[in-house]
Amino acid sequence: MKKLLLLLFLCSSSSFGQEKFRTSIETDSRAIRTDVPMTNSIKKAFEAGTRDFTGKPGPNYWQLETDFVIDAKLDPSTQTITGTETITIHNNSKVDLPNLVLRLDHNIFRADVPRGSSTPAEQTEGMVVTSIKVNGTSIDLDLPPARRNDPPALRASNLTKTVAYITLEKPIPAGSTGELEISWHTKLPGGTAGRGHRMTQRFDSTLFQPTQWFPRLAKYDDLRGWETSEYLGPAEFFNNFGKFDVSLTVPAGWIVSGTGVLQNPEEVLTPTAIQRLSTVLGTDEEVTIVSQEENGPGKSTKNGETLTWRFLADKVNDFAWATSDRFIWKATRAMIPEKGAIPIHMVFIPERAQYFEHAGERARHALEFYSSLWVPYPFPQLTMQDGPSAGMEYPMVINSNQGAADHEVAHQWWPMMVGTNETRYGWMDEGFNQFMNILSGADSKGVPFDLDRWGQSYGRMSGNEDEAPLMWSANNAGSGYGYQTYLKTPLMLSMLGGIVGDDAVIAAMKKYAATWAFKHPSPWDYMFFMDHALGENLGWFWYYWLFTTESVDGSIKSVEVNSDKTIVTVRQDGEMPSPIILQVEYEGEIGGVSELENAVMISPNTLEFSYPVDVWLDGKREYKVEIPNLKSIKKITLDPHNRFPDKDVTDNTWSK
Repeated sequence: MKKLLLLLFLCSSSSFGQEKFRTSIETDSRAIRTDVPMTNSIKKAFEAGTRDFTGKPGPNYWQLETDFVIDAKLDPSTQTITGTETITIHNNSKVDLPNLVLRLDHNIFRADVPRGSSTPAEQTEGMVVTSIKVNGTSIDLDLPPARRNDPPALRASNLTKTVAYITLEKPIPAGSTGELEISWHTKLPGGTAGRGHRMTQRFDSTLFQPTQWFPRLAKYDDLRGWETSEYLGPAEFFNNFGKFDVSLTVPAGWIVSGTGVLQNPEEVLTPTAIQRLSTVLGTDEEVTIVSQEENGPGKSTKNGETLTWRFLADKVNDFAWATSDRFIWKATRAMIPEKGAIPIHMVFIPERAQYFEHAGERARHALEFYSSLWVPYPFPQLTMQDGPSAGMEYPMVINSNQGAADHEVAHQWWPMMVGTNETRYGWMDEGFNQFMNILSGADSKGVPFDLDRWGQSYGRMSGNEDEAPLMWSANNAGSGYGYQTYLKTPLMLSMLGGIVGDDAVIAAMKKYAATWAFKHPSPWDYMFFMDHALGENLGWFWYYWLFTTESVDGSIKSVEVNSDKTIVTVRQDGEMPSPIILQVEYEGEIGGVSELENAVMISPNTLEFSYPVDVWLDGKREYKVEIPNLKSIKKITLDPHNRFPDKDVTDNTWSK
């Protein structure tokens, strides 16, 4: 009997659920949200006055800064870097720091760490930390993990993971500095088994491309304190800005490139190479600094057993480099507004020279175009580095050939200048990048950019269960990472341009880039800044694009032609609202348009009627638009510029 009752209940529940589903899908009403969620972290920042509704840094804004002095030596025979570093921690926060968090990204090459879809080319011991000092006091690395009631003591934990922790005996006071000294070594993985960027960092023992190769202090900010997301492979970074003084020792005859400006060319370069470098800023032509024939100690570099190359960089959030005993080194220039000429360096191995034939000109176009689009390129040089990772970015460095040159150069604006949290909000980095690549690509061809159709195309993706919303942490986006992080943002900005105009969007983002240069904006800062810059309350827009995976799904439901007017019933079956834009084509030329509300003439026989999103805020799914019959109407098109997400575009037109 109990089994029978349970079966009857389940059947009843199932029928009720189906009926409820049918009712909700066919309803003529919906609830439109017009604001954005405020999480605990952003509420905390608002309360502290570090951020506010202007979208600009608040009156109490601060950010941690870290200065690095690194001495490292590469042994090609063991493929190992051994280094020491001193990190000066500028605690500009309003609180004392009782602990520190380290990022040890090379531990992803170990066999016993969590990992996403990336696969290292080979398993290694990871980043092996051999000593740590805090303000001159050594940590006993063999201490067991602290127990609950243990008194505060200087100790380190998780040194075999990608995120490690240091508990301090005495906190670093607010407004003061602390010093962290670390010794370490790491083997660079090589071979053919690597899958994913940064998972292969050398070609045999002749070219090395180290990235995330040294212990870094994790980002600490006003939103969450320490960023403790594990490094899983696909998602990228969130680092403190600061100064880097880096000395790299390699065998003589090996050319070294990297972030920053070389400080001792007379100690590592031949007089011939120095002379050739002196000509680079005077021509758009490529200058060969070291040729294929100039190979080995005394030819490609100064003579000797080993040489130490020293680089300095200021206001950067990372440091990457490359070295090879087979590098060809070429250079050209870019002309940066308000700055003048800066060098573009290219280092590559002979058998890959074909991939660098157009690299210089493409990097030059990108630097000059994006400098005009947003703000002038802020750094003194750019280097393109050959190697197994052919699409990755760091300050002043792109591991790229000509194929990804435009995209990787664009990263110098975000996150290398506007320091977004890529780990959580990859769309503010890769997504903005994809958007600006569209503009640059058109400019390089000498044609106007075209953002039509981009926004509408999202309707085909909306509802896919593998898609994570943009505000879901990119580090945990799984198989949807690529779409969420790279592809969706240009579609969002296409729709925004369809509402306020593309030029207005670009102008607002230009101001945003200047305002947040060398700072760390959150998504809320971006949303509120754009609202103010555009003079629009776009809470509804940000909510549906960033926090949901909904679409508009608009259609022309019916057209009723009367003697003096035509009534068009527009329907939206999606949960995301949008303005109504109707393009009306008449069968002859028309006049008297200046007196019509909401209408703009786009040709002698065609008008566009626009109605703001407000017409949907009462929750209705249908809205009737009255169009005057100035002439016989030939055709009506909803969303004629294809900017609003739509699953089925076949119901967007009506013809007589």
